[in-house]
Amino acid sequence: MKHADIMTPEEIRHFSRKSNLAAGWILLSNWLMIVAIFAMVAVWTNPATILLAIILLGGRQLGLGVIMHECGHANFFEQWKLNRFFGQWFAAAFVFSNAKSYRIGHNRHHRLGGTKDDPDLQNYVNYAVFRKSFIRKVLRDITGLTGIKLLYLSARGFGMKNVAIWIIAHTAMWGVLYATGNGWLYLLWPAAWLTSYMLYSRIRNAAEHASVPDLFDPDPRKHTRTTYARWWERLTVAPNNVNYHLEHHVLPSVPCYHLKEFHQFMLDKGVLENADLCHGYGEVIQRLIKPHPSEEAVA
Repeated sequence: MKHADIMTPEEIRHFSRKSNLAAGWILLSNWLMIVAIFAMVAVWTNPATILLAIILLGGRQLGLGVIMHECGHANFFEQWKLNRFFGQWFAAAFVFSNAKSYRIGHNRHHRLGGTKDDPDLQNYVNYAVFRKSFIRKVLRDITGLTGIKLLYLSARGFGMKNVAIWIIAHTAMWGVLYATGNGWLYLLWPAAWLTSYMLYSRIRNAAEHASVPDLFDPDPRKHTRTTYARWWERLTVAPNNVNYHLEHHVLPSVPCYHLKEFHQFMLDKGVLENADLCHGYGEVIQRLIKPHPSEEAVA
């Protein structure tokens, strides 16, 4: 299925329209939530708020990753220069990534999605896995092993110029916190990136393309999934409407702030009747885990 099969040129333009106001609000709201999380720990410093902060900061880091993704498609802000600047300096740099490299790789993912040449295939082709294997993956995420490996590979792959950008951005974050008398709070940021962010990224990534009806079918309804996110999932694994991923693959030019509307449009058109739609990420995780032969025998 291609977008031209279900939409008129006018409808395509309608859903693809960009808004600096909408983009600015999403960017601002994500950073305001980050500020609020740091403020919470500064005011009520105890193990519970520190743990809660790590849980929530991982969700906001994923939110910044989504903004980097949107800017990479050049469909967040109206001007390309704004997408490039904010995508790198207010999103990618704070999650140890590179907006340009991401854009190039991700555009290949869209061109080759539903084929064996998809550059992101390694992230989801091996699902479903046995429960013990899934638990091992989760443990590697929450203990920092996944993050340490990724940081090393990213620094090596992106080069020193990009590492310098990371240093500038993170020094600025620490500097702002230090100026408020709470420089130590910066440690929550890498702690979240190494743990909760890695876990959320794994689940989000797998939710989009793993254990789908047919990973090698060019129809997005077969190789991509949309997940209806609950409010706490939007705070963690599904920020900024990233859960409407099937819609994103049908028409990548739709900004994240129009994806929910586009989803409803597709529902009304009846083109999602046989699509893979999950109600919550708990249902997704169930699909990512296959029963052990011994469990099947008991059943």
